[in-house]
Amino acid sequence: MGRILLVPDSFKGTLSSRQVCSTMKEQVERFFPGEEILSLPVADGGEGSVDAFLEAVGGQKKTVRVTGPLGEPMESFYGILADGKTAVIEMAACAGLPLVEGRENPEKTTTYGVGELLLAARDAGCREVILGLGGSCTNDGGAGAAAALGAKFTKAGGEAFIPTGGTLSQIAEVDCRPVQEALRGMNVQVMCDIDNPLFGKTGAAAVFAPQKGADEPMVERLDQGLRHLGQVTAQCLGQDFSQLPGAGAAGGMGFGMRAFCGASLRMGIDLVLETVSFDQLLQDAALVFTGEGKIDSQSVRGKVVSGVASHGKRAGVPVVAVVGQIGPGFEPLYGQGLTAVFSINRAAQPFSESRAHAQENLALAMENILRLLQVNR
Repeated sequence: MGRILLVPDSFKGTLSSRQVCSTMKEQVERFFPGEEILSLPVADGGEGSVDAFLEAVGGQKKTVRVTGPLGEPMESFYGILADGKTAVIEMAACAGLPLVEGRENPEKTTTYGVGELLLAARDAGCREVILGLGGSCTNDGGAGAAAALGAKFTKAGGEAFIPTGGTLSQIAEVDCRPVQEALRGMNVQVMCDIDNPLFGKTGAAAVFAPQKGADEPMVERLDQGLRHLGQVTAQCLGQDFSQLPGAGAAGGMGFGMRAFCGASLRMGIDLVLETVSFDQLLQDAALVFTGEGKIDSQSVRGKVVSGVASHGKRAGVPVVAVVGQIGPGFEPLYGQGLTAVFSINRAAQPFSESRAHAQENLALAMENILRLLQVNR
């Protein structure tokens, strides 16, 4: 058949992208022994992103002591890819929601540790950084990370402090210049797959803070704090990034990385495929398998299946998606390059039941797809 590429996202709540690749590969080897199979597990910027990049292109994981989301010291990590100059950081490694389970409070959590991870990557000689925004427990607009990088936040009386989501409204002045010096010579790219602004009805607090433990009054306070942060930072920089698409990602971390660090916000799948040289791999490919937990209208806008399909279309390589569920509104993906989509679920049952059988269902779906391809061959 020729080279077969496996480029799935994780099936949220059931299988990691690495597990999906492993199951797919096992079935492909059964029906097409001897064919070249390349596994490229993909993550969306949240938990597992570092491992996904390291497995796809090689490298090593580095551990480092940083500040946790509630200010406590903790052991975290980042990855250095095989080129020795590119670091991959997932903010969930030190500001992730699981780290505050039972203690969720986006008014008190901080991204300070993310800034410390950036410094660790710099000190290790990295000059390119890929930062994944996903699964955060924070709502500080990236102020904590900026403070770790040297930004100076002061209150009206001149007192310096490190803002959290609940104290953003106390910022009177901010000096961003030390951050620029700390990151001099580094290029930071942020994996960001949403287009929410910093504040407002579709902003970071209104949309995402409730899942981080905020009730309605807290959401309003957090939103006002982010609005204030945007205003004060605009005065400092002479430019307002609060309405930048993606500014509201990860509790406003998208805003903070752009405003304080000069980072570029990019669709995660585009950044991943570029890093693994996907277009080159497609040149000799016969087929691509991709997938995600649920394919629907949200998948059309720059998610994994969409990105993989569009690259496949340009290269003239068929792309098959194997997914947990098929929801409404996914059909435009056919125009983007998707050849076909198959659901792994073989019985009408709630997710709480089907999730326990995800791996065996995926294996069976792949088996039947490959049986069909074998007949065609």
